[in-house]
Amino acid sequence: MWQWSSVASAASVPSASVAMTTWVPLEYDRAMSEDGWRAFLAAEGGGDWVVLHGGPTAVYRVGSVVDAAKLAVAVGALPGFDGSTASMTITTGILTVRLTREMWFLDEPHIELARAVSALAREHGAVPDRSAVQEIQLAISAKPDAINLAFWRAVLGYRPSDEDNGMDPLGFSSTVWMQPLSSDKSLQHAMHVDVSLPREQAEARLEAALAAGGRIVDDSAAPEHWVLSDQAGNRVCICAWPDGRTVNPAN
Repeated sequence: MWQWSSVASAASVPSASVAMTTWVPLEYDRAMSEDGWRAFLAAEGGGDWVVLHGGPTAVYRVGSVVDAAKLAVAVGALPGFDGSTASMTITTGILTVRLTREMWFLDEPHIELARAVSALAREHGAVPDRSAVQEIQLAISAKPDAINLAFWRAVLGYRPSDEDNGMDPLGFSSTVWMQPLSSDKSLQHAMHVDVSLPREQAEARLEAALAAGGRIVDDSAAPEHWVLSDQAGNRVCICAWPDGRTVNPAN
């Protein structure tokens, strides 16, 4: 199993959007568990961070792309960052930091690393902006015997992060996730978009989507997520999960 990490270079900033990426093996391979991301959400000092489908993410606003690059270099020098599963993306006046691209592999070191990144960002005068954090995922559904993830990785030029997905090696584009359809469903294949958001932003995004002509298809899991569609029936999920997941594991 592989994950990508990136560290911005201080040598030059060739454009207003930079993501310098290298591939490193995951340091551990354990069974999927909710313990890690639940502990991350419960930990003190993590107010900058949102736990998205792809793991903890923070957005920091700074004065310029140069300031973002300087902060990125400082973050990359933190103990435990380089060679980990963390990544950074720079756009004009913004540094986005992801501690992992897979929420299921969060562990205790990620909590300490998040605190260190937050403290360093404040030293640099960076302002955290949870409202800017989001992740877009394309969910491609098919019956188990018809799933062809290799095709989607090949056609998009994506790399695997887990056995059921593909990710843009540059760190810019949406994740592709293969979702098995139940054998009792008549539908042979389908696609929908997942929009992963901070828990406090989900309902505002829902209202904006409804005001723009969308409709609610299923709100039985609200406020963790809602299924919407446009007027043509194309579906999208607005997800506050896992960031807004209830504390009770039974839920």
